[in-house]
Amino acid sequence: MEIKKKKLSKWIDPELIANHFALKFGDHGLSWLDSDGKNNGQCSILGIKPKEIICSRDINNLDIENNPFFKLKKINKGFWIGWLSYEAGAYIEPKNPWKDNEISTLWIASYDPIIKFNLISNEIILEGTNSTELIEYENIIVNIDAKKEKSSIRSNLKFNFSKIDLEEISNQFQQNILKVKDLISIGDIFQANLTTQCEVEALESYSSLSIYSKIRSKLQAPFGGIIINNSNGINEAVLSTSPERFLKIDKEGYIESRPIKGTRSRHKDINQDALNAIDLITNEKDRAENIMIVDLLRNDLSKVCEIGTIAVPEILKLESFLKVHHLTSVIRGKLKKDKNWVDLLTACWPGGSITGAPKLRSCQRLNEIEKYGRGPYCGSFLKIDWNGEFDSNILIRSFVVNNKKINISAGCGIVSDSDPHDETEELKWKLLPLIDSLK
Repeated sequence: MEIKKKKLSKWIDPELIANHFALKFGDHGLSWLDSDGKNNGQCSILGIKPKEIICSRDINNLDIENNPFFKLKKINKGFWIGWLSYEAGAYIEPKNPWKDNEISTLWIASYDPIIKFNLISNEIILEGTNSTELIEYENIIVNIDAKKEKSSIRSNLKFNFSKIDLEEISNQFQQNILKVKDLISIGDIFQANLTTQCEVEALESYSSLSIYSKIRSKLQAPFGGIIINNSNGINEAVLSTSPERFLKIDKEGYIESRPIKGTRSRHKDINQDALNAIDLITNEKDRAENIMIVDLLRNDLSKVCEIGTIAVPEILKLESFLKVHHLTSVIRGKLKKDKNWVDLLTACWPGGSITGAPKLRSCQRLNEIEKYGRGPYCGSFLKIDWNGEFDSNILIRSFVVNNKKINISAGCGIVSDSDPHDETEELKWKLLPLIDSLK
C-alpha cells in the first residue's frame, strides 16, 4: 500500500476545516483527534467520509463475532480512528459483572485520505492512497474562507442544567468513598477509581461538532477530540478533553504509557498555585496512589513485552494544565515479536488508572457501587496509522452525547488514607470545569 503525501502551502485552523467538511459531506463518521499544541500534543488528525466502519454494541452478547477485540484483530491495514468503551472488559473477564450501556462498545472507522495538522509548525499534510481524492481535499481546503467559516460556527448553544444537583452528587460520592474504604480496610481491594456522572440536556438538536467547538474554546488537552456516529437513527458522539495517554506503540514496537494519578486545582494567584503544586508532589497519599498504578501497568505490560524491557523513566512528574495540576508517570517496554497492538490492548484493558488494584476485583466492586455504566468514559480513543503505529488515550474529562442528552463524568482514586471531604473537593475540581464549558 503506497501512501502519498501532500503538504499544503496554506494554514487553516483544524476547527474551521472540520466544520467545513462536516457541512459539505455531513458529520457521520467524522473523527477529529484534537490537541493543545504542547509537549504531548503537537499533532491533530482529521478523518471524514469513512471508507469502512466496524461497530459492536451489546455486551450481553458475548459471542465471538460481537467481541470487539476479535473485530479489531480482523481489521485491514489502513488509517483507523475509533473508540472502545470501558465495558469491553466484559470480553476480557466475562465472570465479572458489567453494566450495559446505550452507546456503542466499539466504533472504529478507516479513512483515506486523512488530514494531519502540525500545531507547532502550522503545517497541513494530506495522506492517502488515491491521488484524485488527495487533489479533491486540497482544492476544498485551499478555497476555504476562514473568516466566513468562523462566523458559521454556532456559539449560542443553550443547555438545561437543572438535573445537576452538586450537593446530592457530593453526598452520594462521599458515601461511596466510605464503601470503598471499608473494602480496603478488610483487604478486599487496595485502591479503586470511583466515578460519578451527571446529565445535561441540549435545548435544541445541536450538532455534536458545535458542542465540541464550544467546549474546546474553554478546555483543550493533548489527547482530546471528537468522534461522531450519526446514522440509521443513532445520534451518538464522544467528546474528549483528556490529558492522559493510555498506550502507544511506535513502528519499532516500543510501548509507552503515561498514567495520571494525583490532582490539585490551579489558582489565579501565582503563589497559591505554586503551593498547590508543591502540596501535590510532596503528598504521600498521592505519590503512593500513582506508584500503585505504575506497578499495575508494569504487570499488565509484562504479559506482552519482552523480558527485561519494562522501565519507568519518569515517575511522579508534575504536569500542569489549564484547570489542574497532575502527577504523571511514564512506563515503557518492547512488544514481543509475536504480539501486536490488539494483544497489548487486551492485556491492559480496562486501563489501570481508571480501575484500581487488584484490577478485576476493583472492577467488580465498582460495578456494585456505581449507579451508571461508564460506556466510552474511562474507555479510549484508538488510532492506528498507515505503518501500524498505535496510540490511545484514557477517556477522562469527556462528554458522551446521545441525541440531546450529554453525560459528563469524573472520578477520583481512593486509597486507605483518602479523606472523603478532600476527595469530593477533587471531584469538583474535575467536574465543574466540564460543566462550565457548556455555559
